[in-house]
Amino acid sequence: MGILDQFTLTGKTAVVTGCGRGLGQGVAVALAEAGADVFGVGFAPSADKTAELIRATGRKFAYLSANLVSQEAIPAIIDGALKLSGTLDILVNNAGTIRRADSVDFSETDWDDVMNVNLKSLFFLSQAAGRQFIKQGAGGKIINIASMLSFQGGIRVPSYTASKGGVRTLTMLLANEWAKHGINVNAIAPGYMATDNTEALRADKDRSAAILERIPAGRWGTPQDVAGAAVFLASPAAQYINGYTLAVDGGWLAR
Repeated sequence: MGILDQFTLTGKTAVVTGCGRGLGQGVAVALAEAGADVFGVGFAPSADKTAELIRATGRKFAYLSANLVSQEAIPAIIDGALKLSGTLDILVNNAGTIRRADSVDFSETDWDDVMNVNLKSLFFLSQAAGRQFIKQGAGGKIINIASMLSFQGGIRVPSYTASKGGVRTLTMLLANEWAKHGINVNAIAPGYMATDNTEALRADKDRSAAILERIPAGRWGTPQDVAGAAVFLASPAAQYINGYTLAVDGGWLAR
């Protein structure tokens, strides 16, 4: 197998949460372009644009609308992927949410909602995928979407910071336990991306300018910047990478 052949995902089936827009949509489409069928999950009733882009690649796409504040939809997600193509090979835990407030005013609801989506559902969906991978006996790939706040504290986002710190260390734990099964568990930590989650930051001229001044690349990231990293970590080319969080940040952490 030549080196470029090791990046193909032909014959694979991927689950991508939060696939309807932003980073999730970019990753889902990239996996399809690399050859994978995609079962998408999102909060919105439909993901028509994602479906259109994926089907244009010739790959199959199915979608489940689910609120990952709870874990009720997890069995249906696994079943949906298996019905789509017969196997589950890749899981991308991209769904996430954020709430902003001073820590002295932060509410229990804002804490619980963020932790449930960003960490609790991520773990239990990973658990379900891991069980399926082990049952299939052919390994698998899990890619968690972490954050710059997996490495740093941030301000005014206590539950988000706690959840993303947890994503990074949970990624390592699952890799430790499941590498023996041929399962690779890694994460991507996007830098400051032009997505809905950063809309408030980008609208704040002073804060946006301060962020851009620190990014050596001099710009906000895009979903396309993350897509290549996701295809790499989902592919046979990353077979010996376990428990690592890859920063895709324009050099932010290097400053």
